[in-house]
Amino acid sequence: MIDLRLLRYFVAVTEEGNFHRAAERLHIAQPPLSRAIQQLEVDVGSPLLDRTTRPLRLTPVGKLLYSQALQMLARMEDLQTMVRAAATSKRRRLVLGFVASTIYARLPELIREFRKAARDVELVLVESTTLDQIAALKDGRIDIGFGRIRFEDPAVRRIILRHERLIAAFPMDHPLARQEGPVSLKELADEPQILYPRSPRPSYADQVISLFRDHAVEPRIVHEARELQIAIGLVAAEEGMAIVPESVRRARSHDVAYRELAEPATSPIILSHRAGDTSPELELMGAVIARMYQEWGYGVPAGLQVSGAPS
Repeated sequence: MIDLRLLRYFVAVTEEGNFHRAAERLHIAQPPLSRAIQQLEVDVGSPLLDRTTRPLRLTPVGKLLYSQALQMLARMEDLQTMVRAAATSKRRRLVLGFVASTIYARLPELIREFRKAARDVELVLVESTTLDQIAALKDGRIDIGFGRIRFEDPAVRRIILRHERLIAAFPMDHPLARQEGPVSLKELADEPQILYPRSPRPSYADQVISLFRDHAVEPRIVHEARELQIAIGLVAAEEGMAIVPESVRRARSHDVAYRELAEPATSPIILSHRAGDTSPELELMGAVIARMYQEWGYGVPAGLQVSGAPS
């Protein structure tokens, strides 16, 4: 396992561009910093820095490690923050993971209603991919996940809350944006497609690719964006079009136009939790979702707990 201390040193050297400034930033001497990076290269089994350039440049392996190191260190900071808060707080906690697109799919309203019903529960929100949520549930880092990818894991139970329709997003001045009625996937065959997220896979991007291929259309992919917001920004910049959940219309971007799809196409919104979890917080969240879905006219999934009450 790679030492997190070495990763912090590596990130500092990468961002400062030389060992001297990185050593000052880390409040250590330069020789032990150089030895630490050499040790990290031994652990990885490959050079990470091109030491012949000024400022220092990353090797291809170094670039990969740098991006992963930033994510790992950020997760460790989140974990430390959560642990410190848990140690000092006397309130019960519910940690909720979510994928970005569920923010548009009425997740904020559900959060507000839960907080009204459980004022003695501290609700913590963590943005993460569906696959990251599975690991976080099993590790106890989150209690509930809201995602879009189906998965099989005996330690985690999933409930499909509803299936959200997919629509096409175009730049405002695109010829297809100005037409009326639904647009077919065959009409989109030659359109440059913007997919998201770029990683990890499988993801919502694979749902979109499968949608096209199920209708004998091969999508012309020009960009794979890291997240939904970037994908919508690229659409607005006239870099291409994207297939997105219907709730994204709530963003009300003045540079993006939306059209229905002629073919039936949906993406699931999935609630996940640890198998065997019978906590009152989870039961209450199920009750809140069931009540709000009834108010909004959505079907209430049979798997939801509906008997929860504030405690």
